[in-house]
Amino acid sequence: MGDPSGVGPEIIAKSFMSDRMPDCNYVVIGSAAELSKALTLVDSSYKLLPISSISNYQSKMNCITVLEPKGVKINKIHYGHVSKDAGKASIEWVLEAAKLASIDKINAIVTGPIHKEACALAGYKDIGHMEILQKYAKAPLVATMLVANNLRVVHMSTHKSLAKAVKFCTRNNIFAKIQLTDSYFKKWGFKSPRIGVAALNPHASDGGLIGNEEQTELTPAIMDAQRQGIIVTGPVPADTIFNRAIEGEYDAVLAMYHDQGHIAIKVYNWAKSISVNLGLPFTRTSVDHGTAFDIAGKGIADPTNMLEAIIVAASISGDGVLPNKIHQPVLQKSSSLT
Repeated sequence: MGDPSGVGPEIIAKSFMSDRMPDCNYVVIGSAAELSKALTLVDSSYKLLPISSISNYQSKMNCITVLEPKGVKINKIHYGHVSKDAGKASIEWVLEAAKLASIDKINAIVTGPIHKEACALAGYKDIGHMEILQKYAKAPLVATMLVANNLRVVHMSTHKSLAKAVKFCTRNNIFAKIQLTDSYFKKWGFKSPRIGVAALNPHASDGGLIGNEEQTELTPAIMDAQRQGIIVTGPVPADTIFNRAIEGEYDAVLAMYHDQGHIAIKVYNWAKSISVNLGLPFTRTSVDHGTAFDIAGKGIADPTNMLEAIIVAASISGDGVLPNKIHQPVLQKSSSLT
């Protein structure tokens, strides 16, 4: 559900009202009371079936099954306000989903937005879903990929300072992320995926005049991958590689740090990308916007991002295919959709 003080419950409620929802069995892990409020907010005719254990799961027409894990309680929740209880609950719901996915009780996880400040107030040091899930699953190598239409951007790192992110761009790390990207795209139905590697420095360093990481780290990593038969190109200047990907030259771009990839995706499609994790032992997709506290509880949140994340999760976990295009209209403007 994500943080119940934000738009998570609302976009879930609206997604269930869409005729584009895949024909699957669903369980919402979160608060039945908060989802009930959301259903009323959006004038939905759906009813709720609260359960305390996945073993009690049942599916009924026009009903949404809500799993409320034992021991996770939230008191008074107010839309648009940072809450320690909401932060704790949102993380506990994620961990419950990870536990169920790890024992094959569920096929995929779709996460709503959490609020990092609320999670920190609750005592959690990890500041993102991927880090939380990676730690739980003990996954050695993971990556975040943002998808908007045919632009797919895998990130070398996400929640690192820029100084730390640059130091992370080593030959071995880049090579590992190229391999990870290639293996997942092949698993998702791309016979010969084409990967473009974004340069770290302006103009791909202009032959070493503006930094030397392209010569010492990126190019050797790319050549290592090419020797393995991977179709990979670069380093390509970051100010051109994303347009080239949009025009169809690459199936995926490997961005060197958080903002390099996120800005490209979000400018291209107005903060409407979805997120897909690579490297976890289960399928996990997510909205790629925040809790939108400034519009929470107003009934105006656009559910398309959540709906697309559900569609992609269903496709990956069902047919094993990453859809070629994501349909994404403009989201309601919000100051906190980042």
